[in-house]
Amino acid sequence: MARFTLKQQDPHAFRRKSRIITLLMAGQFAVLGVLFALILTSAFGSSLMLNALGVALGLLATSAMFAVLKDRPWMNEVRYAWQLKHHLGQISGYLSPLRRAVEHDDRTALDVLTFYHQGMAQLAELNGRTTDDDAERLAEKMQVKLKREALALPAEVESFNPDDLKRYKQA
Repeated sequence: MARFTLKQQDPHAFRRKSRIITLLMAGQFAVLGVLFALILTSAFGSSLMLNALGVALGLLATSAMFAVLKDRPWMNEVRYAWQLKHHLGQISGYLSPLRRAVEHDDRTALDVLTFYHQGMAQLAELNGRTTDDDAERLAEKMQVKLKREALALPAEVESFNPDDLKRYKQA
């Protein structure tokens, strides 16, 4: 699997684009759901099942449109945030074994946890939130920072390789 590199993003641009895309997709879903339901009920008679089928078809059409458009350049910020969330979710499934490995000065685990904390901070910033209220995460972040300093490792990491997680069995 390819490495994922952290990139600077403009939080205001991300939130603006994210809201616009969400509104457009929700609007498209609503219009297509109603349109398909209207077509089906006018062709086959009114029933709850046909209305539900129309909504399902609207959802499928919206999903297909979204799948086609997700690789467009104007979706870069949103796609980056989705990928970041995906990788952070992957890492969170391995937090217990990673934490145990950090206690034994495992450099890969230190890199992954450092990436995790940097990614969580960036995601919070993109969403306009703060992570300062999570004392447990802050304590772990400080522990990782001190371990990195003791091992003369750089304070930050630039990227994450999902293949690094294969070393750690999920507990």
